[in-house]
Amino acid sequence: MELRRFLFLQGPPGPFFALLAERLRREGCETLRVNLNGGDAADWPGTATAWRGRAEDWSAFVRAFMADRGVTDLLVFGDCRPLHLAAHGEAARLGIRIHVLEEGYVRPHWMTLERDGVNGRSRLPQDPAAIRALARDLPSLPQGLPPVTASFGRRLRDTLRHYTHAVLRAPAYPFHRSHRPGLLALEALAWARKLLLARRNRRRAERVLRRTEPGSYFLFPLQLGSDYQIRAHSPFASMEAAAEEVIASFARTAPSDARLLVKEHPLDTRWRSWRTALARMAGRHGVAGRVTHLSGGDLATLAAGSRGVVVVNSTSATFALDAGVPVAVLGSAVYAIPGLVHRGPLDAFWRAPVPPDMELWAALLRVLHARCLVRGGIASRSAVEMLVDNVTARLLAASPKVPA
Repeated sequence: MELRRFLFLQGPPGPFFALLAERLRREGCETLRVNLNGGDAADWPGTATAWRGRAEDWSAFVRAFMADRGVTDLLVFGDCRPLHLAAHGEAARLGIRIHVLEEGYVRPHWMTLERDGVNGRSRLPQDPAAIRALARDLPSLPQGLPPVTASFGRRLRDTLRHYTHAVLRAPAYPFHRSHRPGLLALEALAWARKLLLARRNRRRAERVLRRTEPGSYFLFPLQLGSDYQIRAHSPFASMEAAAEEVIASFARTAPSDARLLVKEHPLDTRWRSWRTALARMAGRHGVAGRVTHLSGGDLATLAAGSRGVVVVNSTSATFALDAGVPVAVLGSAVYAIPGLVHRGPLDAFWRAPVPPDMELWAALLRVLHARCLVRGGIASRSAVEMLVDNVTARLLAASPKVPA
């Protein structure tokens, strides 16, 4: 029987990767870790190798590291970070299995685990006939599963701790450059600021929602500007550029009685106010009274009560698809399939939004659940424990349920 030897690179902030490695060791596997910054070191209390070199030397280092230690599996969270991307290429050349974790394609309660790549690099087909063929013999979705608990405060604390240690231990990693734009010290301060303002922002959002009638608005959920979903898998240079285009299109062709609710991402830590930026955009395009910024609110409820949802490529679109609400997609996404979403000019969407084909959506869900979704999360202890159990089972399974 093959001895599995897993190399862990960067995971999400928090204890998940360390706990997963502990579980894999109990299952008879060996685990290795390379820390790339002080935040990684704080999240991984066990033995690890610290990478303190320059980016241009990383590929040679990680190739030799994997080859010399007999690594059989590479595990990363997100496949677009420059060092992850380089490690991915070297692992592929060595014939090493590559497992990529990411936020769930379907929310909430699920995370994504795919071989070789996620999002724009996923091997999932986007042809409706292929999706239906894959789904034909798959079981129905599991029903009655307990919800996965999540605490926004826990997610904030884990992230703040990670970035604080990345800053405090920076001298130990002199050549490290974060995959996220901006300074890590400012990132840590921004997280602290967000935590302090959370209650005020929640009350402000509640006031807006009390005055909002279902069916009176379109919804545009913002994404993180630092996210590779925007930087690598969209036509926009920034999230502000995307917002400008959406508001301009809304001003040109949306029905005069419609409003546009723009929901800020709950993990957005930019210093410049989205509230102010959106107000200026709306003013420039003559719709100042019809565009509203939200910094809170339940996304599933907001999507279900909307006339339609516009996304760049956010997984928040799945809330709308679940509710049979029309969706317009501006970037690359695994659910951007003809029959499910609007892919034409955005100007046409506001006037005639078309609901998704719910049979096709059900087929895609069966494929996603069989092939790349794992139940659990990273925002509570019970969610992490569940995720560790389910990722371990998927990693050690003899074969995937759906042919690659």
